Amino acid sequence: MSTRPPELFPLFAALDTLPGVGEKTAHAFAQIGVERPRDLLFTLPHSGIDRRPRRSIREVVLPATVTVEVEVGGHLPARAKGKPTRVMVRDAETEFQLVFFHAKGDWLEKQLPTGQRRVISGRVEIFDGVAQMAHPDHILRPEDARDLPAFEPVYPLSSGLTQRVVARAVQGALTRLPQAAEWADPALVAREGWPAWADAVARAHAPHGSDDLAPTAPARARLAYDELFAHQVTLALARSQLRRAKGRVSRGDGALRARTLAALPFAPTAAQARAMAEIAADMGSAARMNRLLQGDVGSGKTLVAFMALLVAVEAGGQGVMMAPTEILARQHLDSLAPLAQAAGVRLEILTGRDKGAERAAKLADLAAGRIAILVGTHAVFQREVEFADLRLAVVDEQHRFGVAQRMELGAKGRAADMLVMTATPIPRSLSLAQYGDMDVSLLDEKPPGRKPVKTALISTGRIDEVVAHLRRALADGRQAYWVCPLVEDSETVDLTSAEERFRALRVAFGEGVVGLVHGQLPAAEKDAAMAAFVAGRTRLLVATTVIEVGVNVPNASIMVIERAESFGLAQLHQLRGRVGRGAAESTCLMLYQSPLTGSGERRLQILRETEDGFRIAEEDLAMRGAGDVLGTAQSGLPRFRVADLERQAGLMAVAQSDARALLAADPALESPRGRAVRLLLWLMEQDRAIRLISVG
Repeated sequence: MSTRPPELFPLFAALDTLPGVGEKTAHAFAQIGVERPRDLLFTLPHSGIDRRPRRSIREVVLPATVTVEVEVGGHLPARAKGKPTRVMVRDAETEFQLVFFHAKGDWLEKQLPTGQRRVISGRVEIFDGVAQMAHPDHILRPEDARDLPAFEPVYPLSSGLTQRVVARAVQGALTRLPQAAEWADPALVAREGWPAWADAVARAHAPHGSDDLAPTAPARARLAYDELFAHQVTLALARSQLRRAKGRVSRGDGALRARTLAALPFAPTAAQARAMAEIAADMGSAARMNRLLQGDVGSGKTLVAFMALLVAVEAGGQGVMMAPTEILARQHLDSLAPLAQAAGVRLEILTGRDKGAERAAKLADLAAGRIAILVGTHAVFQREVEFADLRLAVVDEQHRFGVAQRMELGAKGRAADMLVMTATPIPRSLSLAQYGDMDVSLLDEKPPGRKPVKTALISTGRIDEVVAHLRRALADGRQAYWVCPLVEDSETVDLTSAEERFRALRVAFGEGVVGLVHGQLPAAEKDAAMAAFVAGRTRLLVATTVIEVGVNVPNASIMVIERAESFGLAQLHQLRGRVGRGAAESTCLMLYQSPLTGSGERRLQILRETEDGFRIAEEDLAMRGAGDVLGTAQSGLPRFRVADLERQAGLMAVAQSDARALLAADPALESPRGRAVRLLLWLMEQDRAIRLISVG
């Protein structure tokens, strides 16, 4: 089924085939993302206006929109240029004025003939003690007023669009609704009391009151569900295709893993043990593994990932671990080296910096199978990088890689298993939207010995006290981070730049004590500054958020975050997670500029109350919205027209289990419901799914 079904043609026609839409109007619609009748159907009203008729404007508290029948009185022409024309009118109880600027006299006479009755609707305000309605929205003869909706929907507009134009185009689009067979699970539709799809669309565009505009209204919930369900069917198709792709059975004898665990100073947590077992079971099956390892800051993902890599080595193959930046790749190398040594396996790193003979030697050893585990950046994607037998690819910090890159990496090994790690706790609804094609292992407890980090909020006015506190701590042999929001000073934003703070602190603490690292430094300088801090040669590291992810210096026990109110919640949580990794009591000082906004204060309070990254992520989602939490531009998060991931998180989970159950029962979507789902996929433009079905 690789061509669009004919019954959808009218919805995918040009927009100017709708009543009242010409070339200019079509251009104005494009500004709000509406390019075809189908887009218009999914552009729902965001609010509504009560247009129920009243006896008199005295029945409502002004200012308000009122619909009332009046007798038209005299016309008072404009007294001077730029002044309005007024028309006196009388309802059942009182007299008031209609006000028109720049109105042609003969037009007004025709619309509002003195002595006749008209129904008018518009906003009435009191001005200088007189009730006035400026430019009524509607002027109708009493016999035509029956067509006025009691509750008029209000649509999003762009310049060049009016409510009337949008409403007329919507009515035209509604006449094109196909009668589609039911694609949702009938039991779910009955349980939730949802209307059929076409009824839901019509009802969502004809709300009877503000209750019908809520995300929980049956028609809206139904349409949101359809959108989420289509998205989850796409992810489930991708998942089942990956699973059908011949995997490799990788079973180890456990010898290397036992050696590593014996060398650890502590036992793994229950969550780590559970994740290791889930991963080993996946790798031991014939289907390809596609698993997400999601864990909070410091939950011990590295150990779990290394154990998975050892399964690949025990089974006679190789493993690769990829990080988004060179700093992180080197960090992984440092944290994995002692584990690899305990296991007795060869571990190497490959980055863009490897050149010439050294690089050639590494590539030869990799191709011959002499390197068991490789750590690298995206340089691992390059064509000349060949493995003898790649069994497992571990990708760190997935949200820096899209789904497409995930698939590209999977193609490197003949059917390599895939494990994606993320240290960013993501609320369930978002993780289903972004990783719905994957199985999830959750690390939701901290390893023993991780001490809680004391978090304090301090106004920037007390910065001298913070510097004095740091002076004492550094003298005691401790190390600290100082994070700034910008790299260099900008005229427009009043935030301290890393460069400027570095200069001030170098004066305070002397040469050689303070290091600087930020994203705009050349890679070699960045690495040198990091290395000096890791080795303890510098005691204080001034940085931007480059250090947010993955940096591990156990001796660093103080984190100062300047202008903390300008960071997102998840970011602050990640930064705080850089301390509390060693034996010393750790502190995080959040410096804020007063006065704080309400949301700024709420963010910082949440961080004081909890170190639970999942709770912090849910709060972040509620406060900022889905796009911001993941940084929509590069998040790979789908854009939904109706569904609201913050308020309808529960629907996403239902949609996922429904999609997976449907494909388990009907993998090729050939049943009557499966065929209805195909129509939904075309309607929702899930082209990827359609391609997957065609090749499947």
